[in-house]
Amino acid sequence: MRRSETLRSAEQVWTLDGGEGIRLQGLYSQQPGESKGLVVLLHGWEGSVNSNYVLANGARLFREGFDVFRLNFRDHGDTHHLNHEVFNSCRLDEVVHALRDLQDRLNADYWFLAGYSLGGNFAMRVGLRAGSDGLNIRHIVAVCPVINPLHAMVSMEQGIRFYERYFERKWSRSLLIKKEAFPDLYAQEKWHNIRGLRNRTHYLATRHAGFESAEDYFEGYSIADQRLADLRVSSTILTAADDPVVPVADFHELPENPCLELIITEHGGHCGFLKNWNLESMAEDLIAKRFLDSPPN
Repeated sequence: MRRSETLRSAEQVWTLDGGEGIRLQGLYSQQPGESKGLVVLLHGWEGSVNSNYVLANGARLFREGFDVFRLNFRDHGDTHHLNHEVFNSCRLDEVVHALRDLQDRLNADYWFLAGYSLGGNFAMRVGLRAGSDGLNIRHIVAVCPVINPLHAMVSMEQGIRFYERYFERKWSRSLLIKKEAFPDLYAQEKWHNIRGLRNRTHYLATRHAGFESAEDYFEGYSIADQRLADLRVSSTILTAADDPVVPVADFHELPENPCLELIITEHGGHCGFLKNWNLESMAEDLIAKRFLDSPPN
């Protein structure tokens, strides 16, 4: 919080057009003087614009001279009341539409995108849509992005149960907030009582997202199986061999693509990459360096 004080003192609440009446909200911090460009930051699942890693990266990039926009996905942060339907990870269209709205409103000729975990997955999928949707993204950095969501689920089920319990607890709180925001739609829902991430995912995917199963839903936002072969935006993926959530084997199977730089460190955990006792992260250094090294043409 101390490191991000300057970033937060400059922030403004912006509501973006996600298309079809959908609203996504974020915080925009503009440089008081000349800017080196716009950076958009995407948080992970059940994170928010005020998650520690988002604030830390935002503060670093703002200090480096960038304008910073921290975007909340639907039903993250304090935005549950903005849209009737429940968040799911396949809602890419609204994120792309909102980013195009932001680009147009700021007249951004070039800008940068970074995301963590699920936010990294979204960032790479946005990159795949950049050409067709007119997004002027100069460079993307994805930190520990989910590649194959089914494999990530299996890792949490078979590995350290801390992560499954952590996400289950945060998701329960989020679903209760959604229920309170729209009692006319969800008063009878007991979704927060369903135990196990896979069981709850299956329920939400089949009842509220139109999928046949949890596995069908996972496939809907996977970036495995050569999908990134079509990527045309310069991008960097950073992951760690000891990530307990996203299996490192998924990254070894990514396609060869001159637009894609893959960095695998021995240690780093899931989105940690801590380099000192001040909780500063090597990931922050990498993001800043890649964006600083990508000036406009």
